[in-house]
Amino acid sequence: MARRVHQPLEDQEFDFILGMTDGPVLAYFCGSWPKALEPCRAMDTVVAALAQEYGSRLTAVRVDITRCPAQTKRYEVTGAPTAVLIAGGEVLATQAGPMTAEEFRTFLDARL
Repeated sequence: MARRVHQPLEDQEFDFILGMTDGPVLAYFCGSWPKALEPCRAMDTVVAALAQEYGSRLTAVRVDITRCPAQTKRYEVTGAPTAVLIAGGEVLATQAGPMTAEEFRTFLDARL
C-alpha cells in the first residue's frame, strides 16, 4: 500500500496526525532557510520513497520548523534536517543531519 508523506501546516495538525496514527511515526524536521533547503529537499525524496516502501508499517510526517515551533521545541530539535521516530507518544530515536536511503533504512529497521 503506497503511503504519502503528511505535511502539517501548524502544531495542532501535527498533534492530530499523531493522535490518529496507531503505529510508529517518522517525523522529519526541515527548515526553509538557505542552508537547510538542499539537505531537506534531499530528505524529502528519500522519505517519500521510504513511506511507500514501508507502507502501513510507518507514517511519515514532514515538519516545517518555522510552521511548527512547539513541536520543534517538544522534540528538542536544534537543526535541520532531524529525524525523530515516535511510537505511542514516546521518542524511540532521534538522528540529526541528512541521511541516505540506506542510512534511513538502518535507522528504522533497528527500531521497527
